[in-house]
Amino acid sequence: MDLKQSDGWRYLAGWSFILLMVASATLQHDAEIILPEIGALTAGTWVYRKTAWTRQPLKLFLVPSGTAIIGFLVNRLPWSYALKVLVGLLLMLLLLKGLKSNLAPAFATGLLPIIINATHWTFIVAIFFWTICLMIGAWIQRPRSISRVTEASANHWQMLGFISLVFVWVGIVWLAGQPQMAAIPPVIVVFFEAAQQSEYTVTTALKQWLALSAAASIGVGIHLLIVSWLLTTVIALPLVYLWLRALNLQLPAAYAFPLLALVLPANMFNKLPTSAGLAAAFFLGSLLIYHQILGWVRMAATES
Repeated sequence: MDLKQSDGWRYLAGWSFILLMVASATLQHDAEIILPEIGALTAGTWVYRKTAWTRQPLKLFLVPSGTAIIGFLVNRLPWSYALKVLVGLLLMLLLLKGLKSNLAPAFATGLLPIIINATHWTFIVAIFFWTICLMIGAWIQRPRSISRVTEASANHWQMLGFISLVFVWVGIVWLAGQPQMAAIPPVIVVFFEAAQQSEYTVTTALKQWLALSAAASIGVGIHLLIVSWLLTTVIALPLVYLWLRALNLQLPAAYAFPLLALVLPANMFNKLPTSAGLAAAFFLGSLLIYHQILGWVRMAATES
């Protein structure tokens, strides 16, 4: 049976890969080995087979590993949590620009060491290992005839808009006394991807908000009922998949939420559904407003 053509085998390989990561963390009693965005990257390469990812396997290793190192080093600085998030994101943007990549899940691998306060080098080793495995998996799935891929990174205006809105959000949550809400990685990932689209509709924004909010709730709810990391993953990931199928939406970032719920500090875990919903409403709502205004301006220019 051709692995490249069989959905069943691809799904099985993808889910098995994620479960292997969680199982290894369980055996070693080390939550830092659980990398939520590996779930998103696996879904993108094995379940949805995003062409830009499977055609550039090397970047599946280089970009997330690079942002993880940035986040790990920034986390060691004696700065406030919010400042670490802002500086880390800015450096990650520059890395993506330098590598000419739009691999948005890399933001999440960079934010994770700041969120969970990763201090052991096992985190970096785990990133290297799992991203190398992803790279090999993407290489296996490469189309037989590969055309030259030119992937442009976000332009300067998109980067400025992205970091500016993140700065506003961080300021809002800091003033509200909720700094732990400054970084919700899957939301940041979806916002970065959506910000580069030429069109963004109310329907798309609503579907993405529902997907992210529900995925966060599923992750937290299942983990509250089942303490086991492995069983939570076994139950939660298929539920997220079914929810996305119901929404007719392909959103790899949503698969990170059940894994994120396993590693979050206690002060962030219970608030994750609320934080995800509010953050998604702010970022996606702001992007939607921008596109609506842009549409009105274009219409007025056409009529004149």
